[in-house]
Amino acid sequence: MIMKNEKRSADGRRIIVKEFNKRAGFTLFWQGIGGLLTTQMLLFATETTGQSSANNNTPNVLFISIDDWRNDLHALGVDHVQTPYIDRFAEESVLFSQHYVQVPTCGASRAALLTGMRGPQTGLGNNAIRNNHSDWGDRVLPRVFRQHGYQTLALGKITHYPGGLAGTNWANPPEELPDAWDRSWVPEDSPWESPQAMMHGYADGVPRDRGNSPAWEAHDGPDKSYPDGWVAEEAVEILNQLAESDEPWFFGVGFFKPHLPFAAPKKYFDLYDPCDIPAPIDTARQPAPSSWNRSGELMGNYGHDGKDPYSDEAYARTLRQAYAAATSYVDAQVGKVLERVRELDLMDDLIIVIWSDHGFALGERNTWAKHNLYEAAVRSPLLIRYPGMERAGSLCNATVETVDLFPTLTELAGLPAPEDIYGTSLRPLLDNPEAPSLKPAFSHWRGEEAVRDDRWRMIVQGSAKDNDVRGLELFDFKESVEGVRVDPDDHPDIVERLLNALVTQFD
Repeated sequence: MIMKNEKRSADGRRIIVKEFNKRAGFTLFWQGIGGLLTTQMLLFATETTGQSSANNNTPNVLFISIDDWRNDLHALGVDHVQTPYIDRFAEESVLFSQHYVQVPTCGASRAALLTGMRGPQTGLGNNAIRNNHSDWGDRVLPRVFRQHGYQTLALGKITHYPGGLAGTNWANPPEELPDAWDRSWVPEDSPWESPQAMMHGYADGVPRDRGNSPAWEAHDGPDKSYPDGWVAEEAVEILNQLAESDEPWFFGVGFFKPHLPFAAPKKYFDLYDPCDIPAPIDTARQPAPSSWNRSGELMGNYGHDGKDPYSDEAYARTLRQAYAAATSYVDAQVGKVLERVRELDLMDDLIIVIWSDHGFALGERNTWAKHNLYEAAVRSPLLIRYPGMERAGSLCNATVETVDLFPTLTELAGLPAPEDIYGTSLRPLLDNPEAPSLKPAFSHWRGEEAVRDDRWRMIVQGSAKDNDVRGLELFDFKESVEGVRVDPDDHPDIVERLLNALVTQFD
């Protein structure tokens, strides 16, 4: 059963919503220029000539998002993890080792990415985009590209809701971010009955039974046993079509793993001996005041058969193995996309970003979670390449943050950026990766805020700007990648400087 609903976007484009009944009922959404598009047709309404947009020196953009990916990348010196495909891309790009997100949860982090604004301005929850987009006007990254003639496509999870719909089963209206994408969708013919089932999916279409399904799964099957295999295959097909377009394009490809459940084909589990994956240095719960939480996502949304990673070291090792397997699995899917880019000879006029919306603690500071302001939760990989870059293969250790991507992408594409965003273009660091940090990084969570510079992380319970400081945590990273908690009273000058940075972060 197919029902077609039509309306007009603010710029006059025709919006088609296709709804069809597929058991629980997928909804596929896209915005077609001038009419209804089918899945067999090209994604763009202009006739193509078989020529690349390089003819007018307008770069295309491939933006790859990976969900809940901490800084576990072999190219970053994490020796136990196997990520050969993204490691290869690191040789073609600048790899940022000190990238920090604005909010350690999916929806709010992606809101900061798409607006260049900080968490308190966009909202701190997963519905930040759905609830607040009407306040943003044209200060939205894909809208800027779209207004300048780009086709804008979002496959998989780019905003919080895969496919761009925020209603029942994430398969029905309302749109999460209207008037931003020419097409926003998830693979149509997968065995998962809805985007929500796909987001938390187990092998071959099995949905999550919240609170009962296991936190990990190793299925003896092919890559398409899990959703990211479908996303990679669809992305390759779309690239084949975009390679024939004479219109510039911004193509977002959003992968789901290593987000919970830590699930992947068994062959990726076989890469790891759980005893060879090191445990964190500091697994103790931090004394109050503390950003510690009860790890509700892992412990509440999944079943554990009476096992507890806090007290059962064997189970903790199993979960770390499963996270590593899911990381290697998504690395292989990203590799398929990048290899097709190379085969199609698209690199000459292509900006590529690989980014993750936040990290995930695997026992650090007694947390198995992302919803806190500790280092493992707010630090994630970032890789950027652009046509003609001279420092490909470089590692940049400067402190950067997600809001910096908006002005970076617009500058690299030669487009104007809104004046009232908070990011700073990373172009100077791309040209000179050894340059010093441009500014600190700021993160926010519920009732807390944090500032990170090259050496220190300070977490504030309350708000420095509102003169409401109820507690401080201070960590020194000079000698430890995980940081050492120190007494703030022993470092008054550091505390004063970091508090001032928090006060002025919105100036």
